[in-house]
Amino acid sequence: MLFLSFEGQYILPKIKFIRENLIRRTEPRTYLCSMKPDLHLLETEISFKTSRSGGAGGQHVNKVSTKVELDFNISESKSLTDEQKEFLREKLALKLTNDGILQIISQSERSQLGNKKIVIEKFHELINACYVIRKKRKATKVPNAVKKKRLLNKKFKSELKKLRRKDF
Repeated sequence: MLFLSFEGQYILPKIKFIRENLIRRTEPRTYLCSMKPDLHLLETEISFKTSRSGGAGGQHVNKVSTKVELDFNISESKSLTDEQKEFLREKLALKLTNDGILQIISQSERSQLGNKKIVIEKFHELINACYVIRKKRKATKVPNAVKKKRLLNKKFKSELKKLRRKDF
């Protein structure tokens, strides 16, 4: 069953759930719009590989290649500027291979098309997440009630340990 997304595209329920949770956690989002690349141009440079996925599905799993792997080579991208390439390499450093290729894999759905949609959504979310400006955390003072509770707890624990002690 498909649902309508925020942009008017059809997405799978799992992606909708993930997207809603991400948005709830990071509201309001501010993007670095001047550097953000056009995602539709990047989609033309994506390559897909399919293979057989494991898990439930019986004989169907053994016959059909439903696992989808998305490969995006940042350094060979023609639609990204040098600035954008360097920025993405910094932000996605832990997700890149040694060759500088971003790989995203999905095998949760039983159809290749479903996995392909999930992989493309993950790609969009990863790229968008790179350009989100995070709010600086404001340091807050520890409330007096919390300090008192901690000290009372320490006192209680020390009394318990005193009672366990054997005085010789």
